[in-house]
Amino acid sequence: MDPLGGNDSIENYVHQLINPLTRENALLELSKKRENFPELAPYLWYSFGTIAALLQEIVSIYPLLSPPALTAHASNRVCNALALLQCVASHNETRALFLQAHIPLFLYPFLNTMSKTRPFEYLRLTSLGVIGALVKVDDTDVINFLLSTEIIPLCLRTMEIGSELSKTVATFIVQKILLDDVGLNYICATAERFFAVGHVLGNMVVNQAQAQEMPSQRLLKHIIRCYLRLSDNPRAREALRSCLPELLRNPQFTSCLKNDETTRRWLAQLLINVGYPEAATVLANDIMAPTPLTAA
Repeated sequence: MDPLGGNDSIENYVHQLINPLTRENALLELSKKRENFPELAPYLWYSFGTIAALLQEIVSIYPLLSPPALTAHASNRVCNALALLQCVASHNETRALFLQAHIPLFLYPFLNTMSKTRPFEYLRLTSLGVIGALVKVDDTDVINFLLSTEIIPLCLRTMEIGSELSKTVATFIVQKILLDDVGLNYICATAERFFAVGHVLGNMVVNQAQAQEMPSQRLLKHIIRCYLRLSDNPRAREALRSCLPELLRNPQFTSCLKNDETTRRWLAQLLINVGYPEAATVLANDIMAPTPLTAA
């Protein structure tokens, strides 16, 4: 075997995935080396039995989800399998095939868990990473697929109970869905969907204000971008006039954005859109007009 971990080594590890006796070590080695091999995804997808072996790893821990009995070792092992699936989800050649096989659905039970222990949190975060890899590329087919599943409520659940990092990734996924017109129209199609998203975003803002440490700029950035995109929809803009968290107009709270010009300007534009021009000028005094509304 190539001691430097060349292509021969990668191929050997991929072949070892189909043997239960060598799989665990192969998962570990491939997950560590995956960044060095951009073409790992096609290797995984087209090698005989490999994807089935990865799915077997995922399905095998379903019984540990409820009642919660997931150990750190089991969590690490399945997360190595998920890291390889993230490669497949990220790659241009395999992304559509990954969706056509409905593989993201195998991850949804992990996002449906409520336990806050470290093994479960790591599992949630790694699963979100796979979905995040799908939405990073602006592709309406990906958005259509995700909207045909229960991804929005699953992300909202993580945004409520997850660690800061999981909340950030889940909010990023919702943001990317909203940035596609199909996603914005879907979430704003009914009051129930809009208020479900708005309620969770609002709670997150309040939780950030109540945190003992400084608010997370990265998480706030995604929250504000979600609100700004919602304000592009006529009915949502009208609703946000009354349900946008007051904290977003409070200079004491928004001062945490003083070094983040992009987010500051997004928030100023949001406040202009929903009718708070005076609060907006504190953040950016050159934004004067609302953004155009999208078709309802």
